[in-house]
Amino acid sequence: MCGRYASSRDAGELAEEFDVAELHIDEPRPADWNVAPTKEVYAVLERPAKDDRPQQRQLRTLRWGLVPSWAKDRSIGNRMINARMESVAEKPAYRKAFASRRCLLPADGYYEWYATEQRTKAGKAVKQPFFIRPRDGGVLAMAGLYEIWRDPTKPDDDPHPFLWSCTVITTDAPDDLGRIHDRMPLMVERGRWAEWLDPTASGSLDLLVPAAPGRLEAYPVSTRVNSVDNNGSDLVEPLPVEGPEAAVSDEQGSR
Repeated sequence: MCGRYASSRDAGELAEEFDVAELHIDEPRPADWNVAPTKEVYAVLERPAKDDRPQQRQLRTLRWGLVPSWAKDRSIGNRMINARMESVAEKPAYRKAFASRRCLLPADGYYEWYATEQRTKAGKAVKQPFFIRPRDGGVLAMAGLYEIWRDPTKPDDDPHPFLWSCTVITTDAPDDLGRIHDRMPLMVERGRWAEWLDPTASGSLDLLVPAAPGRLEAYPVSTRVNSVDNNGSDLVEPLPVEGPEAAVSDEQGSR
């Protein structure tokens, strides 16, 4: 799964990186090295042509945790932060969005927790967080879906009656990353961005193409990332190579 990631690039950088035509952002979102579900996140999407407006690529802030258009309240989004690639075209919560509301969620990288052989006093496995990022330091474009939900609690004259929300699509992790966790975000290669975002291209399983293996690197980071209250660039700094943390890394790499 993908339950936490880092996103430090500002709106201007992302607009240039993804060739965005228009920004739809009420307030700039600060750099966040501990993005968690229900937070507002940057998303790149294309809105279909309407009246005299051409099809347009936009950068927006969406709530992480998809709320389907038919939902009675937004709380359902709290458990819909990930959509499995294998069933995204079939599940009622995702299939309409997959057909025409696909997006990209830019990230520096994402976190996963590896269950070590060490045990807590309660007998549970001690989990070591890892940060997984592109080897070249570039942006990680995670495949996502978005929905637009009408909040029934808001009056007709409310200037913002709709909630825009999103989910991250996940796929099987390759062997080198699968040792840490068997799932990972579905990456979209730069050459496929336009095809993925095009709302006129009906959702086809042909769009679900995992990125080439070997593009990502993983290394252990501080357990401070375990708490969503902690933030800052230090969360993605590699742990020192010596000490017990290194032993955990060596254990992971030997499996």
